[in-house]
Amino acid sequence: MQITATIIPIFLVIFVGWLARKKQFMPDGFLGPANRLVYYLAIPAMIFRAISRASFQDAFNIQVMLITLVCVVAVFLIAGGLASLTAMARQIRGTFIQCTFHGNLGYIGFAVAFYYLGDAGLARCAIFAGFISILQNILAVITLQLHIDRTVEKSPSIIINTRRIMGHPVILSALGGILVSVAGIQLPAIIDRSLAILSGMALPLALLLIGASLSFDLLRARIQGVMAVSLFKLAIMPGLGILLFKLFAIPAADYLPAFILIATPTATVSYVMAREMRGDADFAAAAISGCTLVSAVSYTIWLNVV
Repeated sequence: MQITATIIPIFLVIFVGWLARKKQFMPDGFLGPANRLVYYLAIPAMIFRAISRASFQDAFNIQVMLITLVCVVAVFLIAGGLASLTAMARQIRGTFIQCTFHGNLGYIGFAVAFYYLGDAGLARCAIFAGFISILQNILAVITLQLHIDRTVEKSPSIIINTRRIMGHPVILSALGGILVSVAGIQLPAIIDRSLAILSGMALPLALLLIGASLSFDLLRARIQGVMAVSLFKLAIMPGLGILLFKLFAIPAADYLPAFILIATPTATVSYVMAREMRGDADFAAAAISGCTLVSAVSYTIWLNVV
């Protein structure tokens, strides 16, 4: 019952976002600034506050972290190997591979963790997310860089993309929160309450924006590729995670925050990266839409399994 009560409201809010976009309550001109507000301000405030208020020593589990990273790398390698055997166009192939492992940690992952596990679960989830975000962004840049169409305008260099990765809001806010947590610093009440106010708008607005960005036209046009992405991202990756966690006899209470992250649908930033690095942005948009919709079912199934 708790799983249903967590998943259904999250995706109802996403549906409200889609409906609001359709009825022009959220016009195109609103989406860009609102997304930047969530991405650069509200989500980082939520992550920093959650981690800084938690005990890093109690929240972090190195074994869980390593298994989680192994799952991301494994799907990256398997999807890359299989994609290389197909007749898929070069730029589509790079975007396809990226979408199979690049999860929506900040918007979907944190929402599920917060509403299912509460503040403590969100703090642990945010700590793991910092490390996962670094890895999946590095792999995404490598993948897209290797599959650039060399006949068009030059793509951003590795150095530029590395700077963007290390300047990622999730990474910076997670690292800042970890430093405060490890140092045992207690935030002043004024700062803590200010962060709490900003954090309060993070998840609701993020879910509305996901709904507003869903594209059913692109989804229908790319349905086969989207189904393959969903298989990798929502079945193979979390399935491998469950297998390894149980193989190493790790209690569910310890691995659940990290598992929620590897079970996330394709990240919305995959579209931005595909567009900037000359990938197939339309395919990324379709994968994000389809994978997000399917994740309502996959999360319900997986959370019952764990």
